[in-house]
Amino acid sequence: MSDSPGTDSSAGSGGTEGPGNESQTSPGPVVAIVDQVVTLVIAITIALAIRQFLIEPFRIPSGSMFPTLLIGDHLFVNKLSYGPRIPFTDTRLPGWREPERGDVVVFEVGRPMTRRGTRDIMPVDLAPEGTPTEDFVKRLIGLPGDKISWRRGQLFVNGVPADMSPAEDEFVDDTGQRYEKAWENLGDCRHAVLDDPRPRDPRFDRGTYIVEPGRYFMMGDNRDNSNDSRGWGTVRLEEMKGPAFILYWSWDVNGNMLSFFNPLNWWSADKRWDRVFQRVKCETPEAGVAGGNSSARGPAPAG
Repeated sequence: MSDSPGTDSSAGSGGTEGPGNESQTSPGPVVAIVDQVVTLVIAITIALAIRQFLIEPFRIPSGSMFPTLLIGDHLFVNKLSYGPRIPFTDTRLPGWREPERGDVVVFEVGRPMTRRGTRDIMPVDLAPEGTPTEDFVKRLIGLPGDKISWRRGQLFVNGVPADMSPAEDEFVDDTGQRYEKAWENLGDCRHAVLDDPRPRDPRFDRGTYIVEPGRYFMMGDNRDNSNDSRGWGTVRLEEMKGPAFILYWSWDVNGNMLSFFNPLNWWSADKRWDRVFQRVKCETPEAGVAGGNSSARGPAPAG
């Protein structure tokens, strides 16, 4: 008689604990949704923080930096180098170094609307309030206080012509246009530039510029086909996102970032596998190049 109630009590207790444990370990649908949303928010926050303070992706949409950068190159910008900017302010955190001559820099310009309905280009701080901005990529040529001259296709920095030497090969763009290629030395930065053999637009021969304090002078490596500081002015450090440092993807596609997710592009576009993970950096000047040649035009150097 006494064993029976004990047995029933034990069985009843076990039956009560089973369902109770399941209700404690299995969250309801609302809790599961909240958990997924929180995880998504954390992931987005981390991604935005990386983009704002560490590295930011950028796509090359034009040929102004031929032959260094090609249309369809995708690169990362190192935002730690010059110091990341605090969102919604002009304040920058301390960077690793100051901008240097020869850096390939991604920066913002203002794009105000003209009376003709087209977009102009001007420095962000000189543009009307509320002007939309656009990212540009150029090579840093002039530092604050420098005197930059561009005469008949030749670059002069503080009155000294940039050392030039002809390259052994030429550059051909995707339309079949051929360019003469040369090596240019900017101090310790040796990089390739192009000379368009077609008649040069006289707008590019604009004379001499004195770079204002706190500003920087930018030019494209495709010197005859680059809309840069020769035409619209100089750039402040506040507008610089940072130097380009590595290509993470490259293909023959000229479209916005959404084209990256178009499966037709992955099937049909030419991929430039040899450019993937290639560093964007200057070469070391060769001993025989420095101080030797100063002509930027033509296949042969001139004294």
